[in-house]
Amino acid sequence: MKRFVIALVVLIGLLVAADYGAAAIAESTVSRQMREQLDLADDPSVRINGFPFLTQALSGEYRSVEVTANRIRLGELQEVQVRAHLHGVQAPLGELLGSGPHTIQVRDAEGTLRIGPDDIEQYLPGVTKVRVENIDENALKDAVKDGGEPSLTAIDPEYAARLVGTVNVPLLGKRDVSVIAVLQLAGRQIQVVPRDIRIDDGTGERQPLPAAVQSRLQDLFALRVDPGTLPFDVTPTRLRARDGTLEISGTTSDLSFGAGATTAGK
Repeated sequence: MKRFVIALVVLIGLLVAADYGAAAIAESTVSRQMREQLDLADDPSVRINGFPFLTQALSGEYRSVEVTANRIRLGELQEVQVRAHLHGVQAPLGELLGSGPHTIQVRDAEGTLRIGPDDIEQYLPGVTKVRVENIDENALKDAVKDGGEPSLTAIDPEYAARLVGTVNVPLLGKRDVSVIAVLQLAGRQIQVVPRDIRIDDGTGERQPLPAAVQSRLQDLFALRVDPGTLPFDVTPTRLRARDGTLEISGTTSDLSFGAGATTAGK
C-alpha cells in the first residue's frame, strides 16, 4: 500500500508538471504572437487561468487569459502600461504547441491603460515632480470647509483626482501646488479639469490661493491628451486615478491574432 501511495503521488506530480509545462509553452506562444502583431518592445506577460490547462487545451477554448504589457508607446506617451483580461479565447492545441502559423480568436476583452506621472508631466509645461493621488468624499468636504467652492461636494470621487506638482508661483517662488480635478473622457481623449487649487504653505498644510493666481494655475494644470487608437482597439469608457496613474479602461470584442488577422474589435 505504501508503494502504491508513493507511486500515485509521483504520478500526480508528473501530471501537474506536464500540465504547467504545456501551459508555459502556450503562454509563450501567445506572448510572441501579441508582441509581433501589436509591435511591442518586449514580450508581454501572459497568464492562462484555470486548472488543469490540458482540459481547456483539448477543447481549444480558454476561459480566462491575462495579458500585461509595459513600456508601450502611444503617440507622445512613452511608458504606458496595458493590461487586458481576455475571455473566450479560442486556439487549437496543435497550433499553440506546433511550429506553424498560429491563429487566436478572442470573444471579448476588458482592457486598461495606465499613464504614469512622467508621461503626464510632459503635457504640463512649467510643472515638475508630478504626482497623481486618489481622492474621496471626506477630502472634498474638507476642501469646502477650508474655503473651497461648495460645488466640490457634488464631484463623484470615482471620477476625480488630486494632482500635485512643483510650480514657480508668482511672488512666492517654487512651491508644491495641489489641484483637485475632475477626470473626463471625450471620445478617446483624456481631459483633466482643475476645480480647486491649493499651495503648500511649508508646514504641510494646503492653503487656498487668490482668485487671480488660481486662474493662472488652472490653465497650467488643465490637461488634454489624445492617446490615439488604443491597443486591442479598446473603446474607453472610464477614466480614474489608480495606483499613482491615470487609468483608462474599456471593452472590446471579436479580436483575432495571427497570420493574416487583425486586432480590430468592435
